[in-house]
Amino acid sequence: MSADTDLDLVFRNAAGKKVTLNIEEPKTGVTKAEIDAAMQVVVDNNIFNTSGGDIVDAVEGRLRTITLDVVGD
Repeated sequence: MSADTDLDLVFRNAAGKKVTLNIEEPKTGVTKAEIDAAMQVVVDNNIFNTSGGDIVDAVEGRLRTITLDVVGD
């Protein structure tokens, strides 16, 4: 069995649609303050293009852990 953790950063673009940026293997112990600060940098610097226009708002950050169980050989 193995576990894999990703950090999802969820934003809203100018069209009002949610856009999710996925970061694989974030550092252990990442804090809400660090996530919020990183998301604000993305919003403030408009560094990604989306089909719905500029990213205009940080919605949420979430850690997602997936557990994998290999069955058989």
